[in-house]
Amino acid sequence: MRFLRFGYLPLLVAAVIPPICVAQKTPAELERNVDQLFAAYDKTDSPGCALGVVQNGAFVYEKGYGMGSLELGVPLTPQSVFYMGSVSKQFTAASVVLAAEQGFLSMDDDIRKYVPEIPAYDKPITLREMLHHTSGLRDVLGLLALSGRNFEDVHATPELLDLLSRQKALNFSPGDEYLYSNTNYFLMSVVIQRATGKPLSAFAEENIFKPLGMTHTRFYDDHTVIVAGRVPAYAPRESGGFRVEWSTNFDKIGDGGLLSSVDDLLLWDRNFYENRLGKGTLLKELQTKGVLNSGKTIEYALGLNISRYRGLPIVAHNGALFGYRTALLRFPEQRFSVICLCNLGSADPGRLAEQVAGIYLDAQLAPEATTEKAAAAEQRDPHVWVGSYWEAESHAVYKVTVEGSDLTLLGQHLMPVGPGRYRVGLSTEVQFDSAGGGEPRFTILYPDSKPRAFQRFQSATPSAEQLAQYAGEYQSSELQATYKFAAKDGKLNLSVGWQEPVILEPSVRDEFQAPFGAAGSAVVFRRDAAGHVTGCDLFAGRVRNVFFKRVSP
Repeated sequence: MRFLRFGYLPLLVAAVIPPICVAQKTPAELERNVDQLFAAYDKTDSPGCALGVVQNGAFVYEKGYGMGSLELGVPLTPQSVFYMGSVSKQFTAASVVLAAEQGFLSMDDDIRKYVPEIPAYDKPITLREMLHHTSGLRDVLGLLALSGRNFEDVHATPELLDLLSRQKALNFSPGDEYLYSNTNYFLMSVVIQRATGKPLSAFAEENIFKPLGMTHTRFYDDHTVIVAGRVPAYAPRESGGFRVEWSTNFDKIGDGGLLSSVDDLLLWDRNFYENRLGKGTLLKELQTKGVLNSGKTIEYALGLNISRYRGLPIVAHNGALFGYRTALLRFPEQRFSVICLCNLGSADPGRLAEQVAGIYLDAQLAPEATTEKAAAAEQRDPHVWVGSYWEAESHAVYKVTVEGSDLTLLGQHLMPVGPGRYRVGLSTEVQFDSAGGGEPRFTILYPDSKPRAFQRFQSATPSAEQLAQYAGEYQSSELQATYKFAAKDGKLNLSVGWQEPVILEPSVRDEFQAPFGAAGSAVVFRRDAAGHVTGCDLFAGRVRNVFFKRVSP
């Protein structure tokens, strides 16, 4: 079973736009500084990134770093066409808003009005809740992975709707929480088709791409179509070099599926100031933040995160699928944006975009805490936090390591911002402490989601006899899948369908970590009053509590 690779805000501005202050650096000096950021990719034997730096609706710098195709020796350029991943969601949301303007639907409609295949849960789910990721619907990509299906195969809409129709429960009651789920935006492609009579690809072409002149942008819903200028994606090999990391079979759209280029995305960025599409409500709707049932306002709007970076308002969204990594970062008050599209799975375009913005907007951005200053404030060696941590609610295990002098969590480098406190991404923080001198713990503080508390622990070491208690076949009607657990060589193995068996890592009693769906995926075995194992529950990030019944020992 393979890891699933997928998972990480314009405001209307006044007529007078403040100029960029760049400490009197010349354009050539700025460009040299930017080139240094991308030096590791700027090679003839490496994939890389295409970059666009935008000021007042025009490029002040654009360039390609590295190769678009290693096989053909084609370099990347700002005209290269990338798979955009979740950056697609803002275009899907825009299509829904424009369809509402035209009277085809209402944002507050029940999803079952258009997709009756979705079960009637205790509370209706509205399109608006789905667009804000507050629906509670389990993630369709996670469900595919958990069901043992080959993620890179063609998955027709009827197949995915059948899978979603079998889900007996939500992750939470609609509107209670924010939890990113690709199901929300995949279903929007179905809503557009059924409400307007046109596929999302055709509706977006007619209402967005053609009016803006985005001639190299499309929703890729037909895997037989030839796309001029499209670049493949890659991932590093542990032994050196790269492996191919993309799929032309994957033609599901709504949550992803957009193909575009740096040059075309300039035209989309420009419209956030010109507001040329529809009847005038688009920008306001796209940039209206979600509100939970509790009254809390979240940062996620419609396919866009409305946040701040170093004191300035920003609009941003990243994308990631297979080896593609993409980021759009906009500073609306400065009319400044960075478009960074990469075809290498180890690239971090979100961070690169922040660093490019730091070069051009240095005089306007609040100072960023340096690693050296924060480390001095830390007062403790970061190695004291290294170890495995367990969360009781999700049963997830996250590993904290040190790479060089940096603390890392889930492979992401943490930026120290105070004693025991670190930042990851734009606005997520991680707080470490050792309450009462006990085992270390950390809390992840999200801007939109509730805090998650993890405690360091020592993994259980079940005996061969204990592992044998879990062996057998387990079935899930929700996933239409059979899991086969086997104890072998002191390990618990899991086989699903025709996938290669995987080894599960023990965490606490009756719980194991599994490499599917998302980091921190867990298998939690159930026992009856007599202590016999009767089934198990699966937890995989954006999919919670899927039950498997034990059918044979």
